[in-house]
Amino acid sequence: MMDFVLTEEQEMLRDMIRDFATNELKPVAAKIDEDGRIPQEIIEKIGEIGVFGAAFPEEYGGSGFGEVGYCLVQEEMGAACMSTATMIGAHCSIGLNSILIGGSEEMKLKYLPDLTSGKKIAAFALTEPGAGSDAFNLITKAEQDGDEWVINGEKLWITNGPFADVFAVYARTKRGITAFVVEKGTPGFTVGADEKKMGIKGSRTSSLTFDNVRVPKENMIGRDGRGFLTAMKTLDAGRLGLGAACLGAMKEFLRLSVAYAKERKQFSQPIANFQTIQNIIAEMAIMVYTTESLVYRTANDYDKETMLSRQSAMVKWVASENLDKCADMAMTIFAGMGYSKEMPIERMYRDSRINKIFEGTNEIQLGIIARDNLKRHGTM
Repeated sequence: MMDFVLTEEQEMLRDMIRDFATNELKPVAAKIDEDGRIPQEIIEKIGEIGVFGAAFPEEYGGSGFGEVGYCLVQEEMGAACMSTATMIGAHCSIGLNSILIGGSEEMKLKYLPDLTSGKKIAAFALTEPGAGSDAFNLITKAEQDGDEWVINGEKLWITNGPFADVFAVYARTKRGITAFVVEKGTPGFTVGADEKKMGIKGSRTSSLTFDNVRVPKENMIGRDGRGFLTAMKTLDAGRLGLGAACLGAMKEFLRLSVAYAKERKQFSQPIANFQTIQNIIAEMAIMVYTTESLVYRTANDYDKETMLSRQSAMVKWVASENLDKCADMAMTIFAGMGYSKEMPIERMYRDSRINKIFEGTNEIQLGIIARDNLKRHGTM
């Protein structure tokens, strides 16, 4: 029996985050885009109001709202500033979650309280120059030397890379792919310059270089050779948060489009009176409704520990594809004004496209969905 009615606590969480996102984050979203960074005071405030710990168990400093609560957070953040939602997602969904999913109890107690409080920021380091969609083909190596592991290699397109404190790094060992915690400032660990991107400019991205970086054996996340499984489980959760942020941006596109259609006049009447504009608004509303249903049904399944990779892949594909369509439809309604930096549509349009690429391209998601269905339904 599915019940999508929010609890009183969930409604309070959503309202608190919505108040912050609307009154404090949205007014500075354009400046975040222009400056190419999120102000430190905004990041600190996000930590203070409990955003970073919303999804996580209370024993590790979290608030225990689970994935449904986290999706409520990311929906509001995505509506206000996709750069900020991306920073939060990289920290919570994949950086911090790598430790929660794969780490030992000792490792969780060591790192998670500072991460869930926002005292420290996390990043997820999997992608390499030759290993994007083909993540299993990574060549960064880790070799054991006594009680330490020595890591050598390079990572690319690491969100939060320029300022993160704790990195979940995936490397190849003799047993397969293994994950490690690497802390900022470790000798031999170098962070590259900020990448110049088309969109989500406030979400800082960089390369990472590992030159004989030594970490203690206790920094291994889980078991040797089991890191790829940890990465895939982590990305399952990450795709839900991404879907929720896309949903928030879709709702904002719809809200702005409706308001502008009522205000903008052509042929002596508001363009909202024209059937073509009404059709566009109707399609946007349908995409918002279907995306919302899929995001929260899947988040509910995740909290009940019944979620599959197939469902997560569907959320990612549907939410990002629908966001891309909503962005284009909003641009059609705003026309020339939408192309101007005077309107948030211009920034939001640029921010939308990346969601079909990161956390696994949409082409990869279709492959996950297809293989799952072929396996479950047997052969012809």
